[in-house]
Amino acid sequence: MEAKAATRLYVEAGLGAGAMLALAPAQAHQLRAVLRLAPGDAVALFNGRDGEWRARIASLTRDRATVAVEAPLRAQEEAGDLWLLFAPVKRARLELIVEKATELGVSALCPVITERTNIDRLNPERLGAIAREAAEQSERLSVPELRAPLPLMRLVTDWPAERRLILCDETGAAPPAAAALEALPPGPRAVLIGPEGGFAETELDALRKLPFVCPVGLGPRVLRCDTAAIAALAMAQAVGGDWSAARLRRPAGQTATRG
Repeated sequence: MEAKAATRLYVEAGLGAGAMLALAPAQAHQLRAVLRLAPGDAVALFNGRDGEWRARIASLTRDRATVAVEAPLRAQEEAGDLWLLFAPVKRARLELIVEKATELGVSALCPVITERTNIDRLNPERLGAIAREAAEQSERLSVPELRAPLPLMRLVTDWPAERRLILCDETGAAPPAAAALEALPPGPRAVLIGPEGGFAETELDALRKLPFVCPVGLGPRVLRCDTAAIAALAMAQAVGGDWSAARLRRPAGQTATRG
């Protein structure tokens, strides 16, 4: 059996045997100038709907590429249902949050504006590109939805009651995350991390009173926002998330990490 294509690309178009697709100019540049691929080389394509398909480069120039879709590699899997709510922070840390949250299986990225949020602009095109690249690298079959920023308290006012909101509480008053997560019933979840200055006390008081909020502590040390997001998402996936699910199957010979 032919080895799986190492290069994965996210596309918007539908995928099916015999389809000819034009890639974006940036993807053509990546194939030609970065990866040094040529017509005839295999790539893998996914779009979040039709699974993953093997394709071959039919034509390739500096900024144009077409690929011929050949055969399915993986059926579309049911995506996880874990959201991340985060206050926008400085660019490097924000981009790291988006990248690692995508690798950790988040289905929705939800920027929230808190009392102490000091970043008032986001670059959705840049963040979307980071999420797509992380999905390609991590072998996901979907790209998380990047939502528009909303004030935190407005968002929780219209919150779906069945989705538990895991509040990362930096005050030290919340129970340890592992124990708190183990006690939660099955169902959809979201993780909420605060801004660089932490939540305001009024925000914490209001959040703790909401029946769907589950405050958790992330240990004895003060964590930066990006570290807190990674730690909380890892715990959420390990306790009741897709890390323990049967679909963590990988083809023989593949490793679980990639440099």
